[in-house]
Amino acid sequence: MDELKALKTFLLAAERKNFAQVARELGATPASVTRTIAALEHSLGVQLFVRTTRQVSLTNDGASFAARISPAIRSLEEARTDILNAHKADEGLLRINAPMSLGQKVLPQIIGGFRELYPKIDVQIVLTDHFLDVIDEDFDLAVRISGPPSDKFTIWRKICVIRRILVTAPGTRWASVTHPSELSPDGCLAFSGSSNNEQWQLTDGKASYTVEAGHGISANNGDVLARLAADGAGVTMLPVFIVAELIRQGRLVQILPQWQPPELWLTLFYPPYHSLPPRIASFSNYFEQQISPLVMAIE
Repeated sequence: MDELKALKTFLLAAERKNFAQVARELGATPASVTRTIAALEHSLGVQLFVRTTRQVSLTNDGASFAARISPAIRSLEEARTDILNAHKADEGLLRINAPMSLGQKVLPQIIGGFRELYPKIDVQIVLTDHFLDVIDEDFDLAVRISGPPSDKFTIWRKICVIRRILVTAPGTRWASVTHPSELSPDGCLAFSGSSNNEQWQLTDGKASYTVEAGHGISANNGDVLARLAADGAGVTMLPVFIVAELIRQGRLVQILPQWQPPELWLTLFYPPYHSLPPRIASFSNYFEQQISPLVMAIE
């Protein structure tokens, strides 16, 4: 006897109270339904139904048994559905963690386009400016902007380089500097998750120079730093996609364009799958196709 099939047949019979109707719904014969129920009763050693010529009804033991197993069978079916959906390329739930500024400025366009292609994939987005553990926090993937990854417990996929530039408000005393040595620590706004100072490692291809930043102002959000710089508070070093709109508006200008910081990577991090579930692979491929123009262009 297929025990799971027998239990599901029993629960349907308990609800319908008619073996012939159960047989029609299951595409079986009334005799096979009767045999399945009889075999289940024999294995349990109790009578589950009282049978009449018109209908069947549960015994006390049958009602008690149905109440006990119904939640378990329902949970089992839900788990089965979830795992099947998880391995479909166009269906299921996708949980994404991303940096705050990237999530606000770039992700809406990408998620909107992705959902047009895959309307049956539900997307949940959590934005944070600090790294979350994708395993402990139950994310399917995390978008990160950082140096080369060193996490040994996840898998990752490098998408593109994130270009950072130095910007300040036009007309400020920093707008006309010609060398990093002219930047003072109290005028450099630092990006820091713990309100600490930041060191800007800059090179023009021939020489290198380190600038101390954050002695006056530091923040853990790039948009805050961009607005502070646009209001004349100092110089900040941020990814192009954060400052592009303020540059287009004329509220920020790039300074020292020949002095470049180390590259940052835009990377997708995943839990340690043996292979990416299809829905996650579908999003990753779409994300990679769409992201570069959105994070690299100023004009």
